[in-house]
Amino acid sequence: MFGFLSYDIKNEIEDLRSENIDQFNFPNLEFFIPETILFISDEDIKVESFLSENEVSGLLEEINNFKIIQKEDLDIELNFRETKKEFLKKIERIKKHIQLGDIYEMNYCQELFSKGNDINPSSVFWELHLKSNAPFSVFSKMRNKYLLCSSPERFLQKSENKIISQPIKGTRKRGKTQQEDQELIFDLKQSEKDRSENIMIADLVRNDLSRTAEKSSVKAEELCKIYTFDRVHQMISTISSNLDEKYNFVDVLESTFPMGSMTGAPKIKSMELIEKYETTKRSLFSSAYGYITPNTDFDFNVVIRSILYDEINNYISVMVGGAITINSDPKSEYEECLIKAEAMIDVLKNEK
Repeated sequence: MFGFLSYDIKNEIEDLRSENIDQFNFPNLEFFIPETILFISDEDIKVESFLSENEVSGLLEEINNFKIIQKEDLDIELNFRETKKEFLKKIERIKKHIQLGDIYEMNYCQELFSKGNDINPSSVFWELHLKSNAPFSVFSKMRNKYLLCSSPERFLQKSENKIISQPIKGTRKRGKTQQEDQELIFDLKQSEKDRSENIMIADLVRNDLSRTAEKSSVKAEELCKIYTFDRVHQMISTISSNLDEKYNFVDVLESTFPMGSMTGAPKIKSMELIEKYETTKRSLFSSAYGYITPNTDFDFNVVIRSILYDEINNYISVMVGGAITINSDPKSEYEECLIKAEAMIDVLKNEK
């Protein structure tokens, strides 16, 4: 089964509600079983299908002959849902909540959007893939709405009884030279702010996993490790556990969602403040998209670095955000949002 857990399924898991702007009206949860699945490796392609052999051959021929329209003639300007001044004021107000002890950290997001522009989703996704080459990318068509996702982040994986979560906190852009690249990696490694953000969320994930784990099986396999992608450097921790046999895969998802990297700590209070300060309903942004196998193994990403597109209403949405801590500088947080949005902005404006 392939599908998603929308960010707003939190309202069914916890006593929460969302009343912000919602341009997409996705369901809180949706899964489907495909007629045909292609398992593609470096060596071969394996096909599993409900179709006949002749129908599968026709499908493979259709795929083989499919041509992506490359480099659409786009010049789409994204508008900010809130001004820079409004953003900076909100960060200061969120920091006051931290000073009062309401929260330790909160992920705050803002929307960039466009109305009235038509795009070719497969072409835009392909360009986004070429720019980002992200390991947890998704192209999904849900009737007349699309998710074009270039996420670098895994939310949760289950393989037999082993559970792995890999929260990301800490971002730097890629350097223009090898030397600048190494300097930016070193800067991220040494950043007390980024390390504290990452460790706080790693602790939250450890707490979430412990609710369904075998005793003493939760551990940090990697803490604050730097991973390099085509567009950015990221600080990632890897937390694992062994699933206690009295729990099932639904219990794991319910006890860990939404992911701590997109909420903050403590999680419920952070989600309440997210609804207070953000203006747009997150919908599929901050959701988890992935698959569940027949033996209940699964792998889900975190839907970030993504474009949402409604082809009926010609509405394009890009949301970006970051973790706010007591040490956050509002202007730096704003600049980090621009770095995270860069690939999507460039694709929609045909920038190199």
